[in-house]
Amino acid sequence: MAKDYSAKDIDVLEGLEPVRVRPGMYIGGTDLSGLHHLVWEVVDNAVDEAINGHCDRITITIRADGGLMVEDNGRGIPIDKHPKHKKPALEIILTTLHSGAKFSSKSYTSSGGLHGVGVSVVNALSERMEVTVKRGGALWRQEFRRGRVSSRLTKGGKAKGTGTKITFYPDSEIFSRRRFNSKLIMERAETKAFLNSGLTIEVIDEVSGVSKQFHYENGIRDYLVKLLAGRKRVGTDYFYHHGRNGLQVECAVQWTEETESKIYSYANSVYTADGGTHETGLRNALTKALRAYIERRNGKGKPQQITAEDTREGLSAVLSVFLSNPQFQGQTKEKLNNPEVLSGVESSIRTAFEKYLLEHPSIAESIVTRVTLAAQARLASRSAKDQVMRKTAISHRLTLPGKLADCASTDPSVCELFIVEGDSAGGSSKQARDRKTQAVLPIRGKILNVENATAEKMANNNEIKSLVTSIGAGMGATFDYSRLRYGKIIIMTDADVDGAHISALLLTFFYRYMPKLFEKGHIYLAQPPLFRIEFGKDFYYAYDDAGKERIIKERKAKREPEIHRYKGLGEMPAVILKDTTMDPAKRKLLRMRVADAEATDRAFSRLMGKDASARYEFIRENSETFVKSGGSLDV
Repeated sequence: MAKDYSAKDIDVLEGLEPVRVRPGMYIGGTDLSGLHHLVWEVVDNAVDEAINGHCDRITITIRADGGLMVEDNGRGIPIDKHPKHKKPALEIILTTLHSGAKFSSKSYTSSGGLHGVGVSVVNALSERMEVTVKRGGALWRQEFRRGRVSSRLTKGGKAKGTGTKITFYPDSEIFSRRRFNSKLIMERAETKAFLNSGLTIEVIDEVSGVSKQFHYENGIRDYLVKLLAGRKRVGTDYFYHHGRNGLQVECAVQWTEETESKIYSYANSVYTADGGTHETGLRNALTKALRAYIERRNGKGKPQQITAEDTREGLSAVLSVFLSNPQFQGQTKEKLNNPEVLSGVESSIRTAFEKYLLEHPSIAESIVTRVTLAAQARLASRSAKDQVMRKTAISHRLTLPGKLADCASTDPSVCELFIVEGDSAGGSSKQARDRKTQAVLPIRGKILNVENATAEKMANNNEIKSLVTSIGAGMGATFDYSRLRYGKIIIMTDADVDGAHISALLLTFFYRYMPKLFEKGHIYLAQPPLFRIEFGKDFYYAYDDAGKERIIKERKAKREPEIHRYKGLGEMPAVILKDTTMDPAKRKLLRMRVADAEATDRAFSRLMGKDASARYEFIRENSETFVKSGGSLDV
C-alpha cells in the first residue's frame, strides 16, 4: 500500500531556516568561495552607502579570534520600530529575507544588493553576529546567533557621527574551513576603492599583523594603469569616458601588443565575471566606432573587413556602470541582464570614442594598425586552428593517444584521469591504478604556457593535443561539456618546484580553454607525500617539511627515525603510490574551484604572462609569508 501523503508531511521553513538548509542557493556553496561571499555581502552594503554619497571610509578587520568585522561611517542601519511589524528596523533587516531599503529609489539611487537577502544570509550562516550602530548621537547594539535574536536592541552611551559595525563568525556547522584569505580580501577592497574614487578602504589582518589602506582619486583610470603595468601599450594614452544619462557609464580603455583581451566589468561596484549587457554594449561601441573611423579614413574604396574579434585582440578595459534597478543573474551576481543597459552603454561610449579618435589622430592610427594586424593574424591562423581541430576530431574518432592508459569504464561519473609527469611516473601510476575506473596520461615535462602561446604553437604542440583528445570535449570555442570522458581530472606531479610549475601550466591551460571544468568542479590536484618516516615497524607520511617535523615532535621517540624522501613519483613503489595518492578510500585530493573570478583572472595574467617583472614582484612581495608558512601560500 502506498504511503499516505497529506498536509502533515509538508514542512514549512520559517525565518532564515531555508538559508541554513540550502546555503548553496544563497552563497553558491560552502567552500572558500561561499565563505568569502559572506564578506562581500557585508562589504557591499557599506559600499552602497558610499555609492550614494553617505560614506567615505570603510574598515575591514580579519580578527584574530576567527571573526570578521566591517565598519563604515555611513548613515547607520535604522533602529526605530517598523510601523507595520512593530520591531526595530535593524532586527527586521538582520532576520528577514527580502527586507531592506533598496527595493525603491527613496534611500538608494544605486545599489549592488537588490535581492534583500545579503546581510540576513550572513546572519543565518554565522554562529554569532554583533551589530553596532551609531545614530542619533547614541550607540546601539544587538546580537544574533545562527540567524536568531540573542539579545534585544540596547542603547549605550553617547556617540559622535553615524555608521554601522558588523562583526560575524562563520558557523562551523556550515563551513568546514573558516580561515579568511587576507590577500583575496585586500584585492577585493582595492578594487572597490578603484571603482569609487575618493572612498578609503582599510583592511586590517590581526592574524598576520599586516594592514593596507586603499584610496584612489582617479578611480578606474588608476585601475587601468595598474592593470597595464609592464605591458607594451598601443598609443601614448588611454581612452576615458564618464557619462550620465539616466545611466552612469564610466570606462577606461587601451590596447596592448599582447593577444589576450581583458575586460573587467562592474555594475554598481559588483564584479560581473560573466559580463552581461553592459559589457556587450562596450564591445559594440568600440567595434562600430573603429569601423566608422576606418571607413571615413579609407573613403569609398574597398571596405576593410574588421570583425569584433579583431577589435578585442589586445584590448584592456575597465567598465563601470551605476543604475537604479540592476537585474543580476542569480544571487551571486555574475552577470548583468538589464536589456536597456546595452543600448545605453553603446550609444554613450560610441559617441565619445568616435570623438576621441578624431581628436587624437596619432593614437587613432596606432589603434587601427593594431586592429588591422589582428585581422591579418586571424585570417592566417584560421587555417591553423581548423587544422588542429580536424586532427583532434579525426584522432579521437580513430584512436586515443598511444601513451594514454585508458580505463575500462565509459561512465564519466566514475572515471578518473591522472595526468602525470614523465614516463617513469606513468609506469608507477599505471601499476597502482584501478584499471576499471582510473586512466593515466603521462606528459613530457613542462607543457606549453598557453598564456603566451600563439594559435600556431598550440596547434603543433603534442602534449596539448594529447590532453584535448584524452579528455574528449574539445577546447575553447568548440568545447562540448556533454562529451567529457572523465568526472575527475587529477593533476599528479612530483612534490617539488618543477612539479608545482607543471601544475601551474596545466591549470592555466584548463582555466583558459576549458573553464567549465573549474565551474563544475572536475579539476583536482593529487597530494603525494614527500616523506616516509619510520619508527621501527610504525611509519607515517608527511607532505612537507613542517609535517615531517610535527610527526617527529609528536612521537618523541628515543631513537632517531628513519626518513625516506621521495624525489619523484617515479621512484615511489606502486603499492605506496596507490596507498597514499591514488586509492579513493585513503588519498587526499584538492579540488580546484574559482573563489574569486576577478582575482583568479588577474593572477593568471600576472604570474603566467610575458612580463617577468610581475612574477619577480610577486615573489618579492610574498617570500617572507612563504617562509613563515612553512612553504604554503594562497594565490
